[in-house]
Amino acid sequence: MSEEETEAVVVGAGQAGVAMSEHLSAHGIPHVVLERHRIAERWRSERWDSLVANGPAWHDRFPGMEFPDVDPDAFASKEQVADYFVAYAEKMGAPVRTGVEVTSVRRRGGRSGFEVRTSEGTIDARFVVAATGPFQRPVIPPVVPDGAVRVQMHSSQYRNARQLPEGAVLVVGAGSSGVQIADELRRSGRRVLLSVGPHDRPPREYRGRDFCWWLGVLGRWDAETPPQGAGHVTIAVSGARGGHTVDFRALAADGVELVGMTASYEQGVLRFAPDLAANISMGDAKYLELLRAADAYVERNGLELPEEPQAHVLGPDPTCVTDPRLELDLAEAGVTSIVWATGFAADYGWLEVDTFDERGRPRHRRGVAEEPGVYFLGLPWLSRRGSSFIWGVWHDARYVADHMATRRGYLSYGSTDTATNSKK
Repeated sequence: MSEEETEAVVVGAGQAGVAMSEHLSAHGIPHVVLERHRIAERWRSERWDSLVANGPAWHDRFPGMEFPDVDPDAFASKEQVADYFVAYAEKMGAPVRTGVEVTSVRRRGGRSGFEVRTSEGTIDARFVVAATGPFQRPVIPPVVPDGAVRVQMHSSQYRNARQLPEGAVLVVGAGSSGVQIADELRRSGRRVLLSVGPHDRPPREYRGRDFCWWLGVLGRWDAETPPQGAGHVTIAVSGARGGHTVDFRALAADGVELVGMTASYEQGVLRFAPDLAANISMGDAKYLELLRAADAYVERNGLELPEEPQAHVLGPDPTCVTDPRLELDLAEAGVTSIVWATGFAADYGWLEVDTFDERGRPRHRRGVAEEPGVYFLGLPWLSRRGSSFIWGVWHDARYVADHMATRRGYLSYGSTDTATNSKK
């Protein structure tokens, strides 16, 4: 027999869980938010020290509260982001329970709803929301064996340059994390090699407007599916040092050696794919396309925004791109550390319901799972391109809560709970 009952259990108290709680409360749906650590823990303990948000404070926030003590056009630090969600949860009176781990969720036999087993007991719930997000299990490709270099770590373990032993560093992955870590390591005086794969490279700012604004006015945040072949392409954009456009040519000029995708390892030698120039070119094409779309928007709407012709000038490719390194003897190059900025995989081992495909990915539509009563929140492209951003999660949560409230009304039809029926 379960020790507690509630209508909905939200698993995870990051940005998704906090947003979900707000919208469930607005519908009057009794719920609890369970978090095994602290609110927004990953922002505090699973990111490097100098991390800031990738979007400006006016954009990367929930509608109901601005960032305190952060200029709207500035980029909040990771601690400021975590503090923001703690304050938001307090403001909304979110029923968050920290230090509680969910160990399993199973459908109840012979009756509706789910049995949610936790480290502090069992809860019966009609609905379950998996709000644990996409950053659950760090992924390190099995390329370089243990012991080949002194240190191999995932970007979620990296904190600062002092953490690594003396010597050169290979950073694998050229999305926002990999680029910023490589830049920081180079500025600390290290020799750095950066393994660059396919990526999207938007301008940080163009004609006096942040790229977040451009994607908004151009309607691109509302794209419902990724462009063909772009579902897993990383975005190279940075809020570091006040925000700047990621420029691989500038990184090379500053001493970062660019190489292609890390392909294989044998007897101390790492081999790279001959795709560096193609990957740089693809990122350039996406960058220039957005500039052209922005120019067309300015002209079409008669806006008085300063022209920026120099932004269209890319300059020549550096030698490391035109004549790329395809092999690297790690010992000879003095590489003592490899930082893998290679993303994360989902881990829903605790959610024991039939709503996953053969690769373990959730089967859902806009967060509504195929398994009735189960919802997902906080995933990239959950409903549209903007789902990966803080404000996008808030809007996704509203849709999920609306769906839950409607379903709750149908399930409660005929009961004596007229207040519940009125929520249909």
